Amino acid sequence: MLFRTQSAAVYGIDADLVDIEVDLTPARGEADSPSSVTIVGLPDLAVRESRERIRAAINNSAFFFPFHKTTINLAPADVRKEGASFDLPIALGILGANGDLGAREHLTDVLAVGELSLDGRVRAIKGALPVAIRAREAKIKRLLLPEENAQEAAVVTGVEVYPVADLRGAVELLAALDTDAPPLPVQIDPAVMLTPDTPTGVDFREVRGQQHAKRALEVASAGAHNILLIGPPGSGKTMLAKRLPTILPPLEFEAALELTKIHSVAGLTGRTGLVTERPFRSPHHTISDAGLIGGGAVPRPGEVSLAHHGVLFLDELPEFDRSVLEVLRQPLEDNQVTISRASMSLTFPASFMLAAAMNPCPCG
Repeated sequence: MLFRTQSAAVYGIDADLVDIEVDLTPARGEADSPSSVTIVGLPDLAVRESRERIRAAINNSAFFFPFHKTTINLAPADVRKEGASFDLPIALGILGANGDLGAREHLTDVLAVGELSLDGRVRAIKGALPVAIRAREAKIKRLLLPEENAQEAAVVTGVEVYPVADLRGAVELLAALDTDAPPLPVQIDPAVMLTPDTPTGVDFREVRGQQHAKRALEVASAGAHNILLIGPPGSGKTMLAKRLPTILPPLEFEAALELTKIHSVAGLTGRTGLVTERPFRSPHHTISDAGLIGGGAVPRPGEVSLAHHGVLFLDELPEFDRSVLEVLRQPLEDNQVTISRASMSLTFPASFMLAAAMNPCPCG
């Protein structure tokens, strides 16, 4: 029997739809012969390992894993699939082909993402916000994803977000969606999330004295200019730089949404949902050029992209390698960085304010 489900894969800060086709073929041997599971469609190691996670999750969720030859196709087949976010839709596809989802013949009207534990629990994933945006673009109204990612994905209007805690809960939710009184999706008000709460952490008003340095930071923040602080150790360079984001204008919703997409792909959002504060990134001077601008076999955002709409602070500037500083040219000029690999070329936004600090001489 053939059963289809929908999922999504994140590339850069955007997501593409992935059709998951599950085919169960009766085994030609004894009834108790072990089942075989084959995953095709350019899966990486994490996707291939999902066979054992899904098998254990289905059995431990009081469902029956079929004793059949199971073939799973991830389409399009010419695009590499990576990560464990396909566990939940593959498991739902196997249950659907086995008849555990009732009379459903396919599950293409619901997009599902999530990593499964051996006991059937659904773990958080990276890139929930780009997945929700892609679901809206594809006019898929329902999205199933882990509870930890629900607030983040619910920021996107036009998509009904349903959090699931485990595999059995996902099956029960799908059955409830077909009734006359379906459960209510997660609903949040983005305007409320952008409302500043009681300020916590550092604040620019805490600085006493340093009138010249404070005036320079005010002028730099007003015009989004880069700034270099030079002074002996202990003079307050790092202390002033850390408080720079607190005098920048509040984020607007579209800027917060773009920033959240980057942090979502990097796995830095968690349950917080929308990123509402301007970021402050302070990498160590031993960072590599790939860590600063991004990289990897499938490129991931680096520090310049994580500092988008915020401040990138380079403390002890002369200690950074020259090659690392040279790669800052393109993001500083174009407000974006393009990373090319053999398989793909991705562009990440990188509009940040550069702040740096150094001693006047090597001896301090």
